[in-house]
Amino acid sequence: MTDFHAWVSAHQLHFEDVLKHSLPAPELAPQRLHAAMRYSVLDGGKRVRPLLAFAAGELAEAERKRVDIAAAAVELIHAYSLVHDDMPCMDDDVLRRGKSTCHVEYDEATALLVGDSLQSLAFQLLAEHTLSDNPAGQLQMVRLLALASGSRGMAGGQAFDLASVGKQLALPELEFMHIHKTGALIRAAILLGAHCGNGLGAAQLDRLDHFGKCVGLAFQVVDDVLDAEADTATLGKTAGKDAERNKPTYVSLLGVAQAKKMAADLHAEAMESLSEFGAKAQRLRELADFIVIRKY
Repeated sequence: MTDFHAWVSAHQLHFEDVLKHSLPAPELAPQRLHAAMRYSVLDGGKRVRPLLAFAAGELAEAERKRVDIAAAAVELIHAYSLVHDDMPCMDDDVLRRGKSTCHVEYDEATALLVGDSLQSLAFQLLAEHTLSDNPAGQLQMVRLLALASGSRGMAGGQAFDLASVGKQLALPELEFMHIHKTGALIRAAILLGAHCGNGLGAAQLDRLDHFGKCVGLAFQVVDDVLDAEADTATLGKTAGKDAERNKPTYVSLLGVAQAKKMAADLHAEAMESLSEFGAKAQRLRELADFIVIRKY
């Protein structure tokens, strides 16, 4: 089996081409909007969600060209959420992925339209390509991404986040927020990758979903620790922003040491949910390791 870091690099490089071809060309009208969309999506980010989709696709023996599209749809939703999240009406940030945020580089109105356009493009991709041999299966994929993106998923989690500024949340409330805000799209990435293949039963899909739930929460716990411990240059976004805005985090609730223990416990639970898959789940295990031990 290819070395994990080589696998990640190869998939990141390949996926960049997938995104370049999925986005409207910059010379197409309206040129400024299309340029801003490409600015916000390309040449940045760890591509964790697409990598999870590719790993789940490998487990399900899916065709990679199908997973390409599913992964692109998820990443476009993620990119739109970051553009909107950084706007003055939300977190009002000026740095994302090591460069100026979209509303700073362009303007607020353009950033709003970039998010709207990336979201609609994600669903256009799911509609234009054959991702499942079963039409009902493909409709289920559209439903999965819609639920993960909307008020019962990512957008709902963001609303809860905005309403929680300055408040002290209990641990179950904080977990509820991040299961939706961060975890929903991570779970969707894994399930969409798996749905591009054939032969996984409902119980196996449930195990993958539980893996995604644990990894999604661990991702946010580690994000909170890094926001408290890492610097802006390392993160590629403004460090210490959560504390500055008095936002509830796992670090503010538990402290750094207990937050790190929680991430480790979630990692162990995620690994257990993959136990029946054997070697086919190796990339998912390695990605879980990467999510918990990352430094940015």
